[in-house]
Amino acid sequence: MRTVRLFPGLFALVILLVLQITVPQAAEQCAHRGKLDVLYCDEDRDLVADPPRDPKKVVNPDTLIFAYVPVEDPAVYATPFADLLRHIEKVTGKKTQYFGPQNYAAQIEAMRSGRLHISGYSTGSVPFAVNLAGAVPFAVMGDDKGGAGYHVIVIVQAKNDRINSVADLKGKRVAHVSQTSNSGHQAPVYFFSKLGVVPGKDYEIAFTGKHDNSILGVVNGDYDAAAVAHTVLERMVNRGLVKKTDYKVIYTSALFPVAGYSYAHTLDPKLAEKIKEAFFTFQIQGSSLAKEWKTYTRFVPISYRKDWEAVVGIQEANGVAYTKESPEYKAFQKPPKKGE
Repeated sequence: MRTVRLFPGLFALVILLVLQITVPQAAEQCAHRGKLDVLYCDEDRDLVADPPRDPKKVVNPDTLIFAYVPVEDPAVYATPFADLLRHIEKVTGKKTQYFGPQNYAAQIEAMRSGRLHISGYSTGSVPFAVNLAGAVPFAVMGDDKGGAGYHVIVIVQAKNDRINSVADLKGKRVAHVSQTSNSGHQAPVYFFSKLGVVPGKDYEIAFTGKHDNSILGVVNGDYDAAAVAHTVLERMVNRGLVKKTDYKVIYTSALFPVAGYSYAHTLDPKLAEKIKEAFFTFQIQGSSLAKEWKTYTRFVPISYRKDWEAVVGIQEANGVAYTKESPEYKAFQKPPKKGE
């Protein structure tokens, strides 16, 4: 048997290289970080990551990578966002590229690793993106009255006369999107439990991975009901994927904020300001975005601390922890089940 001998200096070099590979980013030293991952600091206590103190960690890329929440087939949104991306190029002087993530984890990990610079995160995944990826939410779609929102709704087949309320869901098979989706799981668990129906106990939960899977599953008879965001259902109706005569709504919640557009905290602050300028000067009506979002006219500034307070409150009440080891985050990593 042959023995390989390492000199002390070479051995030390190997150990150093291993550490550099296995620990890609060092923990940021700071006085306060709150619930943020150890990679980030929140010394101004606004609940989002501060810009890096180390100038070497500040990035100013030639091409800005943009992604939108993977609630449906990601490729569907490349064309609608084309005009916005062209406007961002004009204002920032940078090139842009659309990235279609296949699941929520891929979207969060892309920003955490520095491969994604601007992203529209779903309402429920925004807190995970903030705490695990250093995302800084700054805008939502809206109009002159303010930011838009969505309702959590429960749909069943239009011809289903046995289910007319949340109470009727007992003993049924109900589609939820994912463990971390606000409209597709967290809010239903919170609200339905208060109504005396505990999801997972009083009815079977079927996680589908995407809102459109849940909706189509109800229409096709795979599930008895589905909890989804009403805005996703409206877009699917507008695209002719489902008809209003295919379903009926048996529950509607209070209003929640829509997808939060965020930039990576590592971006050069001047570039971040230019990105915000691009969003806030963009007119949705008359653009490619208007084909998907017909009622919105512009992007509206938001505060994560204020506008996501209810969402975070519901998640924490449900025992959610913003860590990569949490069951909710691990559920992000699972691909949608085949056929669902």
